[in-house]
Amino acid sequence: MSELSTMILDRIRDVPDYPTPGILFKDITPLLADPVALVAVVDALAGVRQVDKIVGIEARGFILAAPVAYRAAAGFVPVRKKGKLPAETLEESYDLEYGSATLEVHRDAFTPGDSVLIVDDVLATGGTAKATVELVERAGAQVAGIAVLMELGILKGRERLEGVDLHSLVIV
Repeated sequence: MSELSTMILDRIRDVPDYPTPGILFKDITPLLADPVALVAVVDALAGVRQVDKIVGIEARGFILAAPVAYRAAAGFVPVRKKGKLPAETLEESYDLEYGSATLEVHRDAFTPGDSVLIVDDVLATGGTAKATVELVERAGAQVAGIAVLMELGILKGRERLEGVDLHSLVIV
């Protein structure tokens, strides 16, 4: 295991039965509170590839994507839950284990042909990431890849993202 992987895993707290019974929540707040770990994670995510824009997925994806955009000298674009963006949007709905959700991005967030890296904290079932890929492509940009702090391997989210370059700092 790499030094970065060990640093990350040592700073992720397991919270049983949150937000509902039977779920083991992976709490990244101890990692975010550690300045050395946070800088290492941001540097690693920013170094995945050179792009024009970094997309952050609401809500925890924002925490990582904004400093990654800064470090990569790229623009930051938020992908938000429906009804949270003030200007004209594109939207994409997707299924969750317990229902459905809709994500939106501003229609004018990208210049045609922009190269985009999607950043999020966790890849679980892949539904949110797949919907974000669809939004970015519909907005006229090209998805260069997805970079996540942590991938929950048992949920096989990677399988929903066939053809997309996916980089996970750790797989648990």
